[in-house]
Amino acid sequence: MKRLRNKPEYLLVPAVFVFFTLLWENLVNILELSESILPTPSRIFEALVMQLDNPIFWANLWVTTQEALMGFAAATLFAIIAGTFISQIKIVEKTTLPYLVGFQAIPKVALAPIFIIWFGFGMTSKVVMAAVIAFFPILINIIEGLKSAESDQIRMLRVFGASRTQIFFKVQVPAALPFFFAGLDVGILLAILGAVVGEFLGSQEGLGNMVLVFQYNFETPGMFAILLVLSLMGIIAHIIVKALQRKFAFWGDNTNVVGN
Repeated sequence: MKRLRNKPEYLLVPAVFVFFTLLWENLVNILELSESILPTPSRIFEALVMQLDNPIFWANLWVTTQEALMGFAAATLFAIIAGTFISQIKIVEKTTLPYLVGFQAIPKVALAPIFIIWFGFGMTSKVVMAAVIAFFPILINIIEGLKSAESDQIRMLRVFGASRTQIFFKVQVPAALPFFFAGLDVGILLAILGAVVGEFLGSQEGLGNMVLVFQYNFETPGMFAILLVLSLMGIIAHIIVKALQRKFAFWGDNTNVVGN
């Protein structure tokens, strides 16, 4: 009981969910809306249970998960490399960052047809799409994190003869870790989004393709069920990243996300 008093959200979050679900269920029934327009939560749950018994659903879930994770891993790797060089070398920052910002301004959905032409309708184009969408928030947070190191600490280490590498690993990396995990938190969600967007525009498998199939057949409950699964994927990914942050960068729980 003491824990619940200290953390009221443990009660409020499920209470809000129950209230919203009951309100949705009753409004749809009262207004007598067609299932093809807006199904009730109970019908969505039935469709979800049906999919959980369907091997095709699990195969498509695995495809989307692979695409999102591989895209996220690629985005993280390239963001670490690029962010390190940009933050440490002034001339690199001044010459490359404007181009990166300009590239970020391009609507990523417009790039999907190009990626399909370049990489085909298979998994590769979806991985690239996921990586491109997830890359920039992770990159910006790494850059800002490495530049957020306290100048007094850096000057003190220089006085004691510390090398640039020692300053980087002893001061800048610890300062950047909270930002890094904040960027990962946004990046993993965007990677899932990128994978699904790629599937929408050209694929024969994946959860995005399942949504399109349900759309063509006017099976709205099935569409909502898949959207619920995608939401749960994002929630699980968020929880995992937050758990890693509490373990490896616990001193920066209140770090603000940059580049969202």
